[in-house]
Amino acid sequence: MSSFWSGWVKFLIVLNLGITLLLFVWALRIRIPTQHDGTTGHVWAHGVLREAVRKLPTWWVLFSIGILIWGLSYLVLYPGFGEYQGTLGWTSQQELERDTLANGAKLEARFSPWRDLSIEQLATDRDATHAGDRLYQDNCAACHGATARGNSVVGAPNLVDDDWLYGGESATILASILEGRSGVMPGWEGVLGRDGVNEVAAYVVSLSGVIAPADWVAAGKSRFDTLCVACHGADARGNRAVGAPNLTDKSWLYGGDFASITQSIRHGRNGVMPPWRHRLTADQARLIAAWLYAKAPEEKTDAQ
Repeated sequence: MSSFWSGWVKFLIVLNLGITLLLFVWALRIRIPTQHDGTTGHVWAHGVLREAVRKLPTWWVLFSIGILIWGLSYLVLYPGFGEYQGTLGWTSQQELERDTLANGAKLEARFSPWRDLSIEQLATDRDATHAGDRLYQDNCAACHGATARGNSVVGAPNLVDDDWLYGGESATILASILEGRSGVMPGWEGVLGRDGVNEVAAYVVSLSGVIAPADWVAAGKSRFDTLCVACHGADARGNRAVGAPNLTDKSWLYGGDFASITQSIRHGRNGVMPPWRHRLTADQARLIAAWLYAKAPEEKTDAQ
């Protein structure tokens, strides 16, 4: 703190304490003129209520003196009076460092038994997956939802089904958490035109069993085979190497209705999963990966 701001803080403290003390002493010594009945003569409610004058209660006076003494003692013991450090030498930085070390020791005791286990082994440990669930809720649920079933509004994928953009192996899941992912689909309106967009969309929805105009589907397949197979594959089942989604199932990042699909084709999509390496430790990321790895088979079993 510079000398100017230190002096300014001291000035404000002295000014406020001085005004407070002055008002306190003045309140004890002032004599308010009263009438013979002990009131000031002020009346309300057509004379029903009359303003009386009473001395300040003793408990209030003692309490106020105690508060004043406590405030002055605080400024002597702790920093607060400008650059003055206080007689106890307390700092918030020291307290933060102490609490951080204590918390780190607790986390180390908690995480160390899991450190030598693989993610597959952690996925079978109830305590580990419970910790992974808590970490997921704190860090991932905002986009992927509390149940990890995704959010089509922001293009966050379902994480507990058997449809993986980049692969469902434990190492791949961990890499996605720590390093993040960036998936880009370009907009094709300039190449396809309005009719072409509708035709490709019709072909795509037909891959999921949705009935669409046969002529649109045929034309859309031809366009798809020319423009889309490079990423989504000839069978439209996607490409995990580039994160291109499978278009033949009923799992959709941005919605599977005709309007949403045409929007994706016309304007493209740009999905970004930020890297969490700088927020999560390797231990924490492994526990989240283990929880997801344990959850996905449940969805597979339900779908069979």
